[in-house]
Parts: sequence; structure tokens; C-alpha cells
Amino acid sequence: MWRLLLHSSRRSSIRCSLEFGATLSSSSSFSAPLSHFPSQCRLFLSLPSHSQSFPPFQSPASQSLVDFHSSSSSSFLSESKQELESTPDGGMNSHSARFADEDYPTGDFDFAPITGWRKFLLKLKTLIAFPLEGVRKGSVLTMKLRGRISDQLKGPFSQGLSLPQICENFSKAAYDRRISGIYLHIDNLNCGWGKVEEIRRKILNFKRSGKFVVAYVPSCREKEYYLACACEEIYAPPSAYFSLFGFTVQASFLRGVLDNIGIEPQVEKIGKYKSAGEQLTHRTMSEETCEMMTALLDDIYTNWLDKVSSSRGKKRKEIENFINEGIYQVDRLKEEGFITNIMYEDEVIARLKERLELKTNDSLHMVDYRKYCRVRRWTVGISGGKDLIAIIRASGSISRVKGPLSASRSGIIAEQFIEKIRKVRESKQYKAAIIRIDSPGGDALASDLMWREIRLLAASKPVIASLADVAASGGYYMAMGAGTIVAESLTLTGSIGVVTGKFNLGKLYEKIGFNKEIISRGKYAELLAAEQRPFRPDEAELFAKSAQHIYKQFRDKAAFSRSMTVESMEEVAQGRVWTGKAAASRGLVDAIGGLSRAVAIAKLKANIPQDRQVTLVELYRPSLLEILSGAGNALVEVDNTLKELLQELSFSDGVQARMDGIMLERLEGYPHPKPILRLMEEFLSSL
Repeated sequence: MWRLLLHSSRRSSIRCSLEFGATLSSSSSFSAPLSHFPSQCRLFLSLPSHSQSFPPFQSPASQSLVDFHSSSSSSFLSESKQELESTPDGGMNSHSARFADEDYPTGDFDFAPITGWRKFLLKLKTLIAFPLEGVRKGSVLTMKLRGRISDQLKGPFSQGLSLPQICENFSKAAYDRRISGIYLHIDNLNCGWGKVEEIRRKILNFKRSGKFVVAYVPSCREKEYYLACACEEIYAPPSAYFSLFGFTVQASFLRGVLDNIGIEPQVEKIGKYKSAGEQLTHRTMSEETCEMMTALLDDIYTNWLDKVSSSRGKKRKEIENFINEGIYQVDRLKEEGFITNIMYEDEVIARLKERLELKTNDSLHMVDYRKYCRVRRWTVGISGGKDLIAIIRASGSISRVKGPLSASRSGIIAEQFIEKIRKVRESKQYKAAIIRIDSPGGDALASDLMWREIRLLAASKPVIASLADVAASGGYYMAMGAGTIVAESLTLTGSIGVVTGKFNLGKLYEKIGFNKEIISRGKYAELLAAEQRPFRPDEAELFAKSAQHIYKQFRDKAAFSRSMTVESMEEVAQGRVWTGKAAASRGLVDAIGGLSRAVAIAKLKANIPQDRQVTLVELYRPSLLEILSGAGNALVEVDNTLKELLQELSFSDGVQARMDGIMLERLEGYPHPKPILRLMEEFLSSL
């Protein structure tokens, strides 16, 4: 979603909020410093990133200073060159040779049955396991994949699903002799394609253990079916909601509304694909934005067709024809081989009992997702090795400091993130680090500070960026500080561009009888304080130069970080958002894959043999306050969305580097799970 904040000189505000369904915004942005511009339009752009032979992070020593045009960029590169040349390996632990996607280890799951003495030890471990880890032999692990899926670890009382814990449950269940198979209840998902791809990979990996995985889908759209078709069997009730009708792009424009109420948006954007200001300045989608959104749509649609056709043993054209028929009848889905059978859930459970050769009167032992999260990896015999790799997760919008209304784990707080980075850098126990990023961006200053710390960490040990659903603007800013960037094929990344502006409220003030007078000192003192009039020519020139300066800083640091010339970076920047696969072919990403591939690359960079086990250390542990807060929420059923709502309604200063409000319907997004919360936000936003 995006928000428009109209500030008066007294810091009181009129806040208009528009939410666009399932959000996938198309470009993130840098705006001018908000602390300096009290009256400006602050664009909170919620948005939600194979490979060409570009190095993970080539030493800047091999890059010419003439690649950077501005004097500030040249100075920055010169200082960085000297700094990195002084490091033992010439900077960032990178190789002089250029790597392509196929040159990196895949990190593919290789199931190796536990035998011999280790099998005996495993039986002993399960016998002496803590009561909380008790699982009966012949149990079926059940997981309800529904709603929002967080990329962060969750405490024992926290609500909702956690991607790392979902993935770990699949891994543990593959080796747990007490688990016979997995039953997935897949319902309306509320996450991006990066997370969906990660879960789908875990389903396929689990099947290598020889155990079954069955899906039950009462409501199914494209994302749900994308997961379900990776399972061995798919069941649906007779009244199931199936809507495999394809994908759409949507864009909404406010220019007509603003004209009617007497508001003139004065927007400066850098980059022809920077669409963030178009909702304010345009009545229709520009050719460049249409081109960008169409490319994203084509990538996602093509990927879906390819994976589904491969899973169901059909030709791609058959899948496409099926979609274009608009079929919603469940019996037709069975006839065409899209599902295994039509059954109610109790009938599916009965089928599982038959599969496990249980008697009719016997009960099927089922262990749910939350309980199985308590089972330690050690208990099922897959504990790691002596080599430690740190996992630092960065999820959500970026802020420099924690706000007064911030939830305990709301977004990325730069101060807290930097503490973790420094802890890993100063510790000798970690052989490498993985920065796991799932962020649409946020405060540009905070992004730059974190980028700097990631670069310093990468000068001492290997750092791999693993991208989830989105790493755009500030999110990509962080990623480009790492030595190697790994993204899913549909991760949204890039959006290197600038948009900033203010509202001229003169006509609105005239309509409502409001008057404002300003006494000032300094030629440009009224640059953004005078919202009752448009820019003077000299003010407009300064405003444009300021935006250009911010854009050049972002672009040039991106070029430096990716060992590209400014000219090459300019071709892929300009505010454009790419899928991971497209970004990799243009040098913005090094390899396609999930966290497991990032771990394999980290082992390669740290000179750890691929067949040696490592221990992944999450740099987050819930505090007592968070645990108690989570328990309280569970007891009174307080929706976590309300916390996020309060956070978004708070004000923050600083340059914003976020994607804009144009979205792809049903490709990406985080709509409110309850209509009442949306109504609350609209009401509170109007205060």
C-alpha cells in the first residue's frame, strides 16, 4: 500500500490512506529528506530481485575510477578502494574469476538413511527425549499452510506461521523414524512467491525420504495449487473453491481526484521506470510502467505454467488451455488429472489410516506443526557440525531507530541489526554469515548504514545474501553489500530509483477559505514549507538537483557493489523491478535458489567441504517480554495485524527507499486478514 502524508507547519497532519488489495508494488523510491521537508508528500511505498558471469563481489581494485561520474562518487570509490585493498584478501572475500550460476554448489537435499550404530543411537535419543518432544511411532505430521507466513523465527506462544520453522519441520520429519508421512492442509496463502518456492522445494526434498506427503485443498488459487501439485496426492471436498484463472496487474490513479479537490502534486522522479509518483501525476499507466509490469507478470505466469505442467505430467499448452476454459467444477479437476480425488477431510484421514494399515477402530496419531516445532534436530539425528554459520534475518520495512509504537519485532531496526552484524564480525567462532532479506525497503539512511556494516563484515569473512519474497530499494541496498546474492527465481529485486515531491494546496486552501502566510530568511527557506503555492523556477531546479544527487548515490554504490560500470548499472536501474531470474541475467543477482543454496555457497567461500555438516546459528532469540507478550496475545486472541497497523500509523522522518503502490493482484501481497482492520485503518488514517 502507499500513503500520502500532508503536513502543515504545525506538524499536524491530514493523512490519506489507500490500500490496494494484494500488494506487489512496482518500484521502490528514495524521497528527499523528510526531516527537512515538513510539508512534502511522503511516499511510503510498500512493495514488496541464471546468472550472467558477474562476480559475487569482485574486489574494487579491479574497477576503474572513471566508472563513476560525480565527484562524490569518485571520492567514495577511492576511499573504498584503499580500505578494501588493505584487507587480507583484497576485499570482500571475492574471487578474481567471474562466477556464473552453474559454478556455485546447488545445495540440493541429499537424503542419506541413518543406519548401523547411528540408527541405534537415534532410537536411544527418541526414547530419552523430553516429554514435549514426544511423538508416537507411525504418526503423521500435519501442517496448516494458511494466511501470512513470516520469514522470522517465532516464539512458542506467537501466532502465525514461520517459514524457517516450516522448512525445519520438513527436514526433521524426513529423518524422524516416528513420522510416516506429512498431511498438508493448504488454504488461502498470504505470502510472496519466494516463500512459496522455498516451501515447494522442501516438499520435493521430503519426498526423497520415501515417505508420503498428501495435500488437502478446500480453497485453491494459483499459489495454493503451486504447492499442492508438488505433493504425491491432492484431495479436495466437493464444494471446494477453485479459481485457477490466471494472474492480473492492477494500477490505480488519483490525479483526477486531486484535481477535483484542488491539490496539485509536484513530483520529481529519476528513472523512466520509476512509477511511484504516477498515482499522483497520471490518469493512466505510462508505457514504461506497463512494460515493466508486463515483464514481471510474464515471468511469474511462465514459471507457474512450467512447474505445474512438469509436476502433473502435462504439456504446458494443456495447462494454459485449462486456465483459459475458466473451469471451477471440482469434478472436472479430477477428470483432467489436476487433483487425485474428491473427498471430505474425514475421508482423507480414513484413507491415510488405510495407507498405514491401521484398523478401522484405531486412531490415526497426528502431530501438528506447533508441537513438532519443539522437537530438536538433535533428537532426530541431524544435528550440525562444529563449523558455525550465522543467520541474520532482516524482514519488514526498514527504520533507523525503534519508534514509540513499534511492536517488539516490527520490521528491521537498523540499530539492532547493526549490533548483530558487529557481533558476528567480532566473533571468531563464525566461519561465514548469511543475511536473509525479505524487505520492500524503508529509511534510506538506515539502509546505507546497514550496507556499510555488511561490507565491513564481508571484508573479514564470507557473507551471502539470501533473498525471500522481496529485496527492493532499501532491501536490495542491504543485499548488495554481501559478497554473493542468492534469490529465488521470482524474488522481486532492484527498484534502484528516486521519486520525491510535495503538494501544492493553494486551490484547496482557497476552496475551504484557509490562508497561510510565511515570513522566512534564506533563499530556499520556503522550498517545502510553502505548500500554498507551487515551486518557483529556482526552487524547482534545486529540488530536481537534490533528487538527482540522491539517485546517483544509490546507483553508483550499486555499480560499485556489483562490480559494474555506472553505464551498465544505469541500464538495469532507473527504478525498475526485476524477478530473481531476470535480475540474475543482468548481474544484480549471482545465483538462483533458497537458503540451502546460500549455505552451500557460504561453505564454499569459507573453505568448508560440501559434505561436512555445519551448524546454522540464528542471531535471534525471543526475549522474556516477547514470550510473555506472545502468550498474552494467544490467550486473548489479539490479532498481530493490529500491532502492525499502529506501527504504520506512526510518523517517521528520513529519506524513504520503498516501492510504490502499483501492485500485481494475486502475485504478491499482504492484505488485511479481517475487513474490520482495513476499515479501522481507513478511519484512523483520516484523523
